[in-house]
Amino acid sequence: MAAKVATLLGRIPNVVAGVIPKLNTAWRYARVEMRPPGPSEFPRIQQDFNKLISSAKTGKWKELTFKQAALNALVAVEVSMWFFAGEILGRRSLVGYDVARAPLPAPLNKFG
Repeated sequence: MAAKVATLLGRIPNVVAGVIPKLNTAWRYARVEMRPPGPSEFPRIQQDFNKLISSAKTGKWKELTFKQAALNALVAVEVSMWFFAGEILGRRSLVGYDVARAPLPAPLNKFG
């Protein structure tokens, strides 16, 4: 038993040495992909949004290939999952809000 533990402990430096470069790469991508948009990016966002609205009005979305439509659907799912994750973190609960601890807004205090 002690030999197996010693073998496992001997492998830890190799595992850590293999994981650190991958974590550094993931962290580098996360810094770029997860940051909020800067002020210089807002005109581009507005152009893309206007393009989305005009393509919805003209029916251009019907001309998408399956690959483009699947990619758009995956992006929509990713955005919605980040929203749900934020909601769960904000509530500090997976199920729902803790109504008993939540104070009533000022206009509703006279009813509670």
